[in-house]
Parts: sequence; C-alpha cells; structure tokens
Amino acid sequence: MSIALRDLPFPLHALEPHISQRTMEYHYGRHHASYVKNLNQLIGGTPLENLALEEIILRTAGSPAQRAIFNNSAQAWNHEFFWNSMRHDGGRIPEGPIAGRIRQEFGTYADFRKAFIEAAVGHFTSGWVWLVAHRGELAVVALPNAGNPLTQDVTPLLVCDVWEHAYYLDYQNERKAFVEAFLDHLVNWEVVALRLAEAESVRTCTTLA
Repeated sequence: MSIALRDLPFPLHALEPHISQRTMEYHYGRHHASYVKNLNQLIGGTPLENLALEEIILRTAGSPAQRAIFNNSAQAWNHEFFWNSMRHDGGRIPEGPIAGRIRQEFGTYADFRKAFIEAAVGHFTSGWVWLVAHRGELAVVALPNAGNPLTQDVTPLLVCDVWEHAYYLDYQNERKAFVEAFLDHLVNWEVVALRLAEAESVRTCTTLA
C-alpha cells in the first residue's frame, strides 16, 4: 500500500487573489507531491509501507535514523490538513461554538487574530502555526520545519503553512500579509468547528470511561 497524494478540496485557482494558481501549482503540484513521492520511496519494502500516514508519523518521530521518513510523512500530512483548512470564500469572524471558545480562551477574535499573526511572524524558521486543543483548552502553537501536532499530545484544529514556498511568489518576504490574508479570507471555520466538536466528543467519552 502506498501513500496517496489526495486531490485538493478546491480547484487550483479557487483561492485567488489571496493565493494564486501559480503558487498552488508549485506548492501542491511540486512540494506536496514531492513529499508523498519521497515517502513512498523511503518506506517501500519496509514494515512501514502498509501503515497509515498517521501511524508512520508516530512511529518515526524522534528517531534520528528515520528522520527523513518522519519529515516527508509529517509534511505530507501537514499539507493535506492545510488545504482542508481553507476555502475560496472563507475567513471573516467565526460564529457559533468555535467563536465562543475563541472568546473564552483569547478574550476576543481580534486577540486571537493578533496572537496567531504574532506567532507566525515571530517564528524564525520555516514551519507551521497551529490552533490546537489540549485538555479542553485552545492554544496557538508554532512548530518548526516538519513539526506535527500528532506528536505533541494535542488535537490540531487549524494550521497555516509559513514555509517560504507557501507565500513567496505572491507576497515575497511579507509573511505577515500572507497570514493576514489567510485569516481574513481563506480559513474554513466550519471545518475548524467540526474538528473542535470531534475533539470535545472524544474528550467527553474518555472522561466518562
């Protein structure tokens, strides 16, 4: 069994003008595709080749000998999560339970937005900025390089890719402008809300058990 490069949840041009089709052609069609291709080459003929992507990440995390496998598997997973965090008419201020939880944890949506942007801009290396749930609380977390929340005992809700290849064709060195566009125009808050509901359902079941 090989790891598949899954189709995008939208056409390549769907995120314009905030993310151009040219960026998507390189980012999805080359970068993401390369992680999947490299991973399949690395795990072929090994005990990992029949495992799900998440299991490969967990089994190789922290192992210097399997760093290449971890990097490619985590990057493949992170990118798929990123694509599914966006839609062509997204952004704006969230509503419903997710909005209430953001107010509870951050004060206001503006406070959350500020914290997310500061985490992205202040993150010195390449990597990812996540909104995660941990033991009933929400937090913004920046992880370097191929950092993956599955290895951090947290539940990922939202992610923004802050590797330069994610934004340089459209925004050059203006990472802040890219992250602002992501939050204001692209975030699929309905998907984020579903992820939070699933996380809270699992947490409730675990507590009751």
